[in-house]
Amino acid sequence: MKRQRKSGLRTLAAGSAVVSGALVLTACGSDNDSSPSGGPSKTTATATAGAGGIACGKSATVQASGSTAQEYAMQSWIKSYVRACPGTRINYEGTGSGTGQTEFLQGKTAFAGSDSPLSADQITQSKSVCTDGGHAVHLPMVGGPISVAYNLPGVSRLILDAPTLAHIFNSQITKWNDPAIAKLNPGTKLPATPIQATHRSDSSGTTDNFTSYLSDAAPSAWPYSHSKEWKAKGSPSAKKSAGLADQVKQTKGSIGYVELSYAIARRIPTVAIATGASSPVDANVLTSSKAISESKVTGTGNDLVLKLNYATKAPSSYPINAVTYEIVCDKGNKPATWPATKAFLTYMASKKGQEDLSFQGYATLPADVVNKVRSHINNLS
Repeated sequence: MKRQRKSGLRTLAAGSAVVSGALVLTACGSDNDSSPSGGPSKTTATATAGAGGIACGKSATVQASGSTAQEYAMQSWIKSYVRACPGTRINYEGTGSGTGQTEFLQGKTAFAGSDSPLSADQITQSKSVCTDGGHAVHLPMVGGPISVAYNLPGVSRLILDAPTLAHIFNSQITKWNDPAIAKLNPGTKLPATPIQATHRSDSSGTTDNFTSYLSDAAPSAWPYSHSKEWKAKGSPSAKKSAGLADQVKQTKGSIGYVELSYAIARRIPTVAIATGASSPVDANVLTSSKAISESKVTGTGNDLVLKLNYATKAPSSYPINAVTYEIVCDKGNKPATWPATKAFLTYMASKKGQEDLSFQGYATLPADVVNKVRSHINNLS
């Protein structure tokens, strides 16, 4: 079993679209009823023993919620951290980015995971939660590709571009043998099966990034602004990343956008994107890392919001990506839990915390960005 899982992880890092074996990491000695393979999204663990070279803050129970995109990483981080820090309990609820933001702004959590940054109005709202004149800031912690997963028996490789995807997800292309799809896939026998374009029903950072890609790369075909809420015409929907991936897996003719790790865990094929480069680009950690390396920091001070280049045409650069931020206060974090929260964030951003993420389907953030995250955590209070 271990040999099979290691093989699957190595294949994922190399960029295969479909691999055998799930990628769930369960915290040792934990009550973990969550996994990106399905089921309730909750990762809970209590430290029991060990040191592991990890610096621990004062023991506490840390509540956090948000992005389902980072659940594989969060499971791994919690497993390692609680082993080293006896008495500390980390409860992370994979509620989706929108709910995670809301719960943080309501003062219910120590930090939020989000695949899209807070709005200006939400930053203002955060001042009521962050004491001592503080406000919310964003710490980019993981990145990765948003794959376009599909269920079309007999079609092992499918190529689409941004305008065609925009028309599919806006219910303007409704059959798989549509001429626009056929033109991108010469020699492929496409069925007349109706297209079931599936979107997230909950407030989602994945939706925000996917619609950012459509609006940036195909502005004439996608008439909507990017948003965590789905704005296009009616189509099937599903809650959370696991729910969307399951629906695509179970429904012939379906297509949906989901973090690559969820597609791989279910052995769902994913679309290669024609970007205008010399050849279509598959979703994998290497092509995603290349695209994310083009991002720029747009935040100021301790805020590290990144601007992704969704319209990239660089060779071997996959355009549909997300960066997950941990949202905390620049000052005025909860005094009872901040030492433990700060220690946990410090570990997440450390070399040890980041080193194995590519084997779980996450892309490499630019080194200068990670270095800034490590430095900025030290400035928070």
